[in-house]
Amino acid sequence: MTGDRRPGRPRSEAARQAILGAAIDELKERGYAALTVEGIAARAGVGKQTIYRWWPSKADVVLTALLDLSETTIAVPDEGSLEEDLRGFLAETFRQRGQRPVLAGLMAQALLDPVFATAFRERFLFRRRAVLREILERAAARGEIASDLSLELLIDVVYGVLWYRLLIEHAPLDDEAGRRLADLVLRAVR
Repeated sequence: MTGDRRPGRPRSEAARQAILGAAIDELKERGYAALTVEGIAARAGVGKQTIYRWWPSKADVVLTALLDLSETTIAVPDEGSLEEDLRGFLAETFRQRGQRPVLAGLMAQALLDPVFATAFRERFLFRRRAVLREILERAAARGEIASDLSLELLIDVVYGVLWYRLLIEHAPLDDEAGRRLADLVLRAVR
């Protein structure tokens, strides 16, 4: 034995994709609270042990599915100006509002489970912040942002609005909200 392979059956990419797809489908139909590993396994055509071999909880399965989905749906725009990049980024981000049940469920899990909270923060939240930071840093390098402005605070403002509307649902999280938030940020940086 060379030590290159873990004991047990090798992981199947087809099974992995089936599990992640099943998790998203189950979430859409049942919501996060009613989601179970058993339901994901049944829909994916795999055993529960296959899921538990790869992920410690349903939240981890959902996080991986969400990461796969977000990497294919939200790109880092580079149109050459802060206004165009920010508007493009926020438009794409706000188009993901259909993910509300998923994101709210993961945030709730993060509040209850410190280990998952770390994974959620590092694998999802910090990645999304990094995309916006990249847009703002490029704009700063072009001289479009005041040099004394705190980019981290600005990122907090953008994601604060997004998460507050997503979790509280007191106001729409729609294209208009994205445009208005972009306008607010653009006024703040000049």
